[in-house]
Amino acid sequence: MASKRQLQVAETIKRHFSVVLQREGYLIYGSEPLVTVTGVSITPDLSQASIYLSIYNVAKKENVIEAVSHHGTKLRQSLASRVRKHMRRVPFLEFHLDELLDEMEKVDNLFERLYAEDQMGEEE
Repeated sequence: MASKRQLQVAETIKRHFSVVLQREGYLIYGSEPLVTVTGVSITPDLSQASIYLSIYNVAKKENVIEAVSHHGTKLRQSLASRVRKHMRRVPFLEFHLDELLDEMEKVDNLFERLYAEDQMGEEE
């Protein structure tokens, strides 16, 4: 279980990194993909942060993650300039694709299809 400090740092990173992506993201991955920060987890020593990104409007989501990872140092510097009053050290950033919303959409579509099949079965 995460400590209170880990949760505070994770929330601070999530809030400020979202703004960094809004301002600088189009320079990295273009204007077409919609990228949102869905979660941040941080190690107990506060040295590494895993940032989970949800990506829409693009077929190859892995390419966006690679582009963001490639520019990780620049993004970390931008984050550091925003959080310098809140944190002494900015952790190293790792980026991961959050597929939870995609999976939820697939399950929702399955339920809708089952419901439609059930309705057709009752009509007969």
